[in-house]
Amino acid sequence: MRLKDCGLTKEDLKEIVGKYMIETYERFDFVAETAKDMYLYDENGEGYLDFYAGIAVNSAGSCNEKVVAAVKEQISDVMHTFNYPYTIPQALLAKKICDTIGMDKIFFQNSGTEANEAMIKMARKYGVENFHPNKYNIVTAKMGFHGRTFGSMSATGQPQNACQKGFGDMAPGFVYAEYNNLESFQAAVTGDTIAVMIEPVQGEGGVFPATYEFMTGLRKLCDEKGLLLLLDEVQTGWCRTGEVMAYMNYGIKPDIVSMAKAMGGGMPIGAICASEKAARAFSPGSHGTTYGGNPVSCAASLAQITELLEKDLAGNAKRMGAYFAEKLKALPHVREVRGQGLLIGVEFDEKIEAVDIKHGCFDRKLIITAIGSSIIRMVPPLILTEEHCDRAYEIIKETVESCQNRK
Repeated sequence: MRLKDCGLTKEDLKEIVGKYMIETYERFDFVAETAKDMYLYDENGEGYLDFYAGIAVNSAGSCNEKVVAAVKEQISDVMHTFNYPYTIPQALLAKKICDTIGMDKIFFQNSGTEANEAMIKMARKYGVENFHPNKYNIVTAKMGFHGRTFGSMSATGQPQNACQKGFGDMAPGFVYAEYNNLESFQAAVTGDTIAVMIEPVQGEGGVFPATYEFMTGLRKLCDEKGLLLLLDEVQTGWCRTGEVMAYMNYGIKPDIVSMAKAMGGGMPIGAICASEKAARAFSPGSHGTTYGGNPVSCAASLAQITELLEKDLAGNAKRMGAYFAEKLKALPHVREVRGQGLLIGVEFDEKIEAVDIKHGCFDRKLIITAIGSSIIRMVPPLILTEEHCDRAYEIIKETVESCQNRK
C-alpha cells in the first residue's frame, strides 16, 4: 500500500499514528513503501541501503521472489486453519528444518520471544517431571537478551534494562552468570538447576560471540550434570553467522534451540527444535498456539530456507563478514570490531556517540542501529556483496568524521 493510493500525505500518516498508536519505538521521518533485495524505499522512491534487514529478518533479501511467490500461491488455498488438520507447508517445513540442522522434533510459534517462552516451558516441565518439583531453575547470561514476554524477559540478564523496569518482580527460576565465563556458570548450578540458556552471540548485549572454550565447556557441563543446553538462535540462526546455525561453529548440538527472524523471510514465524528426550516433556495441553505453524508463514519459511541453503548464504555471510569487519577496523575512533559472520558490532571510543552515527548514516541513506552509547550493530541481508560493504563503509566513515568535527 502506498500513500498515493490512499490519498494521504506523510504528515497525515504521522498524525494518525500519533493519535491512535501506542508508541514504544523511536520513529524515523520516513515511510517504508517498498523494498527489494538490499534496499528499502521511501515515499519518494529514495533507496536506503539496508544493513538492518528488518532486524536480521530479510536474510535472502527483501521481498525475495521465491518467498513472495510461495505466499501468493498458499494464500489462495488455505490462509489459516486450526492445528488439528495436517497442512502440507507445515509438514514439509518441519522435515526440512529437522533434517537440515540434525534435530529430532519441532514446535512452531509466531515469533522469537514466543519460541523462547516455549523453550523455557519445555525445559522446566522436563525437570519437574523427570526429577523433582523444584528442579526448574535455569542459568542464563548477564547482558543476554531473550525477548519481552514475561518468561523471556525474566530470562534476560539485564535487571536495569528498560524491558524489565516497571513490571514488578520477574518470574522466579532464573539465575544470571557471566557470559564467556565457564566457572561463573559452573558456580551458578545447584540441585534445582535444570538448564543453561544462552545466545551463541549476544546481540543486544553488545555483539559478543561465545568463545569456543565457553560453548564446548557448557555442553560438557550440561552432560556431566544431566542438564539441558538451551540455545537462543532467534537472531543467529539460519546462516547469519557463517553456518546454518551458530552452534555449528562450535561443533556441538543443543538439547533445545529457538529460532525465528530469518526463517520466515518477512512472515511472522518462530520455532523450537528439540531432542527426542526433551520434546517428550510436551504432551496435549502442555503448550499451544492459534497461529503458530500457519500455512502461509510455513510456505514462506520453506521458500526462504531453501533460498538460504541453495545459494549458500551461510558461506557468503562468512566471506562478506570477514571482508566487511576488516574494512571497519580502519574507521576513526574504533575501539573494537566484533561479531560472527554478518552479525557485526563496532565499538567506538568516548568521543563518538553511537546514536549520532545511526542518525547520521540514516541521513546518508544507510540503515544501521545503535546499542547503548558506543556500539553500532549491523545485520544486513546475506546477499551482501563487496560493493555494498564498500558503500556502507564510506557512509559510516563520512558520518564518523562529521560527528568528530562537531565535538
